[in-house]
Amino acid sequence: MAAPTPPTPAPPRRPLLGRLSLPERNYVAEALRTETVGGMLLLVAAVAALVWANAFGGSYGAVSDFHLGPGTLGLDLSVAHWAADGLLAVFFFVAGVELKRELVAGELRDPKAAALPVVAALCGMAAPALVYALTSVVGGGSLDGWAVPTATDIAFALAVLAVVGTSLPSALRAFLLTLAVVDDLFAILIIAVFFTSDLNFLALGGAVLGLVLFYTLLRFEVRGWYVYVPLALVVWGLMYNSGIHATIAGVAMGLMLRCTRREGEEHSPGEHIEHLVRPLSAGVAVPLFALFSAGVALNGEALAGVFTRPETLGVVLGLVVGKTLGIFGGTYLAARFTRAELNKDLAWADVFALASLAGIGFTVSLLIGELAFEGDAGAVNEIKAAVLLGSLIAAVIACVLLRIRVRKYRALTEAEELDEDQSGVPDVYEQDDPEYHLRMAVIHERKAAEHRRIAEERAGAARNKPNSPA
Repeated sequence: MAAPTPPTPAPPRRPLLGRLSLPERNYVAEALRTETVGGMLLLVAAVAALVWANAFGGSYGAVSDFHLGPGTLGLDLSVAHWAADGLLAVFFFVAGVELKRELVAGELRDPKAAALPVVAALCGMAAPALVYALTSVVGGGSLDGWAVPTATDIAFALAVLAVVGTSLPSALRAFLLTLAVVDDLFAILIIAVFFTSDLNFLALGGAVLGLVLFYTLLRFEVRGWYVYVPLALVVWGLMYNSGIHATIAGVAMGLMLRCTRREGEEHSPGEHIEHLVRPLSAGVAVPLFALFSAGVALNGEALAGVFTRPETLGVVLGLVVGKTLGIFGGTYLAARFTRAELNKDLAWADVFALASLAGIGFTVSLLIGELAFEGDAGAVNEIKAAVLLGSLIAAVIACVLLRIRVRKYRALTEAEELDEDQSGVPDVYEQDDPEYHLRMAVIHERKAAEHRRIAEERAGAARNKPNSPA
């Protein structure tokens, strides 16, 4: 009788929110460091805008509505308009580079690994839109603002983390960053598809030709900012006049950069340019946009109205409830259907806290709010107030949830950063390196010798005491 065939062992379950590779960890750390500083500036700009608009409303409105630019080129825009369409193009350029890098060298290059942030981001945008729609329909309001609560502001979220002092483990921070990149992609698609006015095909054709030239120059490795910056400005101007939101030009150019490293390269061209432009985006472009977009008139009646008008209530509930349930639910379902196992050092409560943090939807939500209710200044002001209030509530809830686990996060972060052999590489990444263990053996032998010397000195001192039993 033939021996029974042994059962085939089940394939190992893929870790969910597991440890990053060392290069990816270093990249994430550098990117988040810049975003955190930019987020602090964003907070300062938002507060300054609120103070300016409420204490000196006349001057705030005069500066925001002041027009400048060449009218013959269709670019006689207000200061606020320049901030939204011009400066945010820099922000979306960086978002395009980030997305390209994630697709070719980051978490999104592996379809199995990409499934989690993509599903989480999709659910994290669909759920707020659904919550807004239900709230608006029940209250008899407009569906125009369905896209307002769908976006996550990574810089603002990281600024909140910096203020609270919570040290999130690198895996959670990386997930938040990747989630925000995917979120930005879908926000870009929403802006391009749903907020495009009547097309000017001549200007659009010129913008496309400019992008083709931009791509060709990159492929032939033509160098020099004096070539690309003027071309980028021309493409941006043509895209603005085409009827498609001008920030799409920034995304398109960011996606064209090469983000893979060739032999002998320490950084790819995309990584190098992103390193140069990200501080401009996080430190100048986004804070200035916030300064001229977050200045809403706040008073008791206006704040109370946020909870009585269906559109504004839909935005608040979309950010606070929809984002949290959407991202948490999407992550949980993706884990179940892909047989991924949550990192043993983390708990689902950590994912829920991170999902609530993603309810901070400042920059892109403000932009979409302006586009959705364009022409209705009162509605735009109320929607902006709802975005600010919803983001604040989400931030407070996230802070409470994260503080509950702060000791655990601090211990995990310290373990990730531990470099006992002082090699410049955290010890957790050297466990398979024989040289690391040899260095640690020398360190422990040195410590053992020191302890033996101290023990002998203490024993000798004890024998020499007059009242010593010896």
